[in-house]
Amino acid sequence: METRELTVVAGSFVGFQLLFSVASPLFSSTFTPGYGRLPSTKLTEWNSRLVSTVHALIVGLFCLYILWFDDSVNADPVWGEPGLVKLNVAITCGYLLYDLVLLATNWSTMGDSFFVCHHLAALYAYGYVLSRGVLPYFANFRLISELSTPFVNQRWFYEVLKYPRSDRLVVANGMAMAVVFFMVRIFVMPPYWARVFATFGTEAFERLGIGAQVAWITSCIALDILNTIWMYKIARGCYKVMMGASGRKAKEVSPLKQNHVNNHTD
Repeated sequence: METRELTVVAGSFVGFQLLFSVASPLFSSTFTPGYGRLPSTKLTEWNSRLVSTVHALIVGLFCLYILWFDDSVNADPVWGEPGLVKLNVAITCGYLLYDLVLLATNWSTMGDSFFVCHHLAALYAYGYVLSRGVLPYFANFRLISELSTPFVNQRWFYEVLKYPRSDRLVVANGMAMAVVFFMVRIFVMPPYWARVFATFGTEAFERLGIGAQVAWITSCIALDILNTIWMYKIARGCYKVMMGASGRKAKEVSPLKQNHVNNHTD
């Protein structure tokens, strides 16, 4: 790993830590009155999720820029010039290390084995990108999934601030979260894997060596399994919200019928 990448990893680790401990409390207490009334455990997670949103926006938008404008990476997905991709991956590695430390020090309130597995799988694969500069297209493509993170965090912010689930902002964010999560984590699986399979048997693939090949494929499988599990949970939550909204509408339209049903049940 080159000095530049190590510097970016360390710098992002420290930067995200400062954002968590200094910038987030100042920003949140200024613009969100309910922030100061939260218990300490919720304050910790609030700051963590704000950092998560900032990281997701940085690397997600940088990822789109590379996909749209970095011709060398798109032309050679295995061995293309990895400069910009390594920068984006280094930022993410710094964030993942910061988040693992945060989870470890607050495990009783924030510990999540799924997140630990996700972070370790990502660091395992990204280590090859930073150390050898391989698979720049595929490493960058995986980061597009971060674009769903701000919606997931916003859902938690609404919940902890006790917004009603029927609130239009909550419903709109929930629907957007489900759609974006599906688009950037599930819908992209077939084209991603089609491009992966297209490299099998090529000279570029063989040059990777068994270590990089195993790290690449196994980490992608693990991440896609986790994304599928999370998508199922999100879809189930959206279904419950939609059914709840339908039930409330039914009560409003026909209160007498609803009362009849309740009396019959009693």
